[in-house]
Amino acid sequence: MRRKLAPYLLVLPGGLWLALFLVVPLVFMASVSTQEGDVVYGFVQTFHFANYTDALVQYKTQFLRSVGYGVAGTLLAIALAYPVAYWIAFKGGARKSTYLLLVLLPFFVSFVLRTVSWKFLLADDGILLQPLKDVGLLPADFHILATSAAVIGGLTYCYMPFMILPIYVALERVDPRVVEAAHDLYASPRESFTKIVLPLSLPGVFAGVLMTFVPMTSDYVNAAILGGPANTMIGNIIQTEYLTNNDYPVGAALSFTLMAGMLVGIFAYARALGTENVLEAAAR
Repeated sequence: MRRKLAPYLLVLPGGLWLALFLVVPLVFMASVSTQEGDVVYGFVQTFHFANYTDALVQYKTQFLRSVGYGVAGTLLAIALAYPVAYWIAFKGGARKSTYLLLVLLPFFVSFVLRTVSWKFLLADDGILLQPLKDVGLLPADFHILATSAAVIGGLTYCYMPFMILPIYVALERVDPRVVEAAHDLYASPRESFTKIVLPLSLPGVFAGVLMTFVPMTSDYVNAAILGGPANTMIGNIIQTEYLTNNDYPVGAALSFTLMAGMLVGIFAYARALGTENVLEAAAR
């Protein structure tokens, strides 16, 4: 009996924690999303599902912009993270732990402070752009802040370690003897990479995409600090509805719509390039 109950007892603390701090708030937020009223006279449950359609129609642009920023940031993170993870896995030698520590080092600083530091670096009269303007390499009215490039760059910088680590773990598991065997069979470096290393690292890429796309799409800090009015993301709208407008039903409806949209996207992505397909590709 104890052996049968042991797995359930082990998972019980974590299950209770998730139920108390995830499931219960979600149920409460679902109830709020269909209410009507205001903070003065209170909110009443009327099952007003029009909150969802109204919010989606009103903030469709911010939804699409958030998805676009998330996709662009994720693709850029893959392009930057894969070479770093590859170099650490195959060329890092005895200093792999040191290099991984350097990758994680930014997390020792507050997320907001790291984003604000980029605002100082990219300021129109900052230490990066002003010298280039003084020597005539950039026009005087050139700016990066309050553009999509600044927001996407900030998102990529903040979440790139979440892409590096899973790709590194996947590459670390690649047996070097397999690559050597490919070279012995006269495979070129390009062929050994595309036929062996890349397929075997796809599980890491798959995990990295999930770990970066979701927080990038729902992020609001980078758009608030590095962007402008034309770069508002749906996270900024949700923050405004909750903390400024005190329109809790609309804020809750937006949150659930964002969550549902990302879940649909994740399931579609998993179906198109799911774990089983990734492992089959790696096996080949």
